[in-house]
Amino acid sequence: MTPIFWLGISFLFVAASLSVLLWVAVPAVQELARTARSAQRLLDMLARELPPTLEAMRLTGLEVSELTDEMSESVRSAGSVVKQLDAGLQGVRKQATNAQRTTRSLTAGVKAAWRSLHASQPSTNNRSSSAPDLEDC
Repeated sequence: MTPIFWLGISFLFVAASLSVLLWVAVPAVQELARTARSAQRLLDMLARELPPTLEAMRLTGLEVSELTDEMSESVRSAGSVVKQLDAGLQGVRKQATNAQRTTRSLTAGVKAAWRSLHASQPSTNNRSSSAPDLEDC
C-alpha cells in the first residue's frame, strides 16, 4: 500500500468528520441564532419598558417620602394639641379646686355668720315658725 492510498483514506476520514461536525453544528448554531434573536427582543422590550417603570418607581418613592413627612408633621401637631388639651384640663382642675375651696369658705362664712346672728338674737323656743336653719341644709 502506497502512501497515496493512506493519504486518500485520511482525506476521506477528515471529510467524513467535517461532515458529521457540520451536521451536528448547524442545528446548534441555528438554535443559538434563535436564542440571540429572543434575547435581542427581550432587551429591546426592557429598553422600552424599564425607564418609564423606573421613573414611576422614583416618583412613588418621592410621594411616599412626602406622605411620611406629612404624617410626621401631623403626629407632631396632634402631640401639640394633646399637650394644649392637657394644659387646659390642668387649668380647669385648678379652677375647680379653687371654686371648691371658695365655696367651702363661703359656706363656712355663712354658717359662722348665721351662728353669730343667731347667737346674738334672743333665744326663742318657737323655731318652727322661723326661717329654716342653715345647719339643717
